[in-house]
Amino acid sequence: MKKANLILVLSLLFSTVTFGQKTFTLTSNDLGGEATKVQEFNGFGCSGDNRSPQLSWKNAPEGTKSFALTLYDPDAPTGSGFWHWVVFDIPSNINELVTNAGNVQLHLAPKGSVQSITDYGIKGFGGPCPPEGHGSHRYIMTVYALKTAKLGLSENTNPAIVGFNLWGQTLAKASIIVYYER
Repeated sequence: MKKANLILVLSLLFSTVTFGQKTFTLTSNDLGGEATKVQEFNGFGCSGDNRSPQLSWKNAPEGTKSFALTLYDPDAPTGSGFWHWVVFDIPSNINELVTNAGNVQLHLAPKGSVQSITDYGIKGFGGPCPPEGHGSHRYIMTVYALKTAKLGLSENTNPAIVGFNLWGQTLAKASIIVYYER
């Protein structure tokens, strides 16, 4: 009986270590499965509030020196998708972007972070705005744990160049997908 109990305890410990590992995770207090008029862009034919959602992350891998965050619509009828938000150089001691941090005029983003241009041609958050009747679009928010403190890019860097630099510096990434249609 003692041997069976010891095996059970060891099995539970092993399964906790093996299967209960903490993974890099992105969550939001503002989002469910769909974006709303609160996040919808205001312009480009849309009339939403254009407020970026609250986002937080946990369990970044060891060695993380900064974070980046992107919002991408792969369903946009452009042939290359559409970049709605690009933020990088977020210090490693930060684990949250507050609601409306994407409004660069409000200075709510973490000090030292950079919000570069989007495919709208603006800096900061540009919410969902799919063409009317085009169906449901996927909006992929991804946080990247990076092995560098600074990407060495500016607020005028386009999303493709930021993405290329993220590719070479990423330790881990976590995503949330929300849907939106008009």
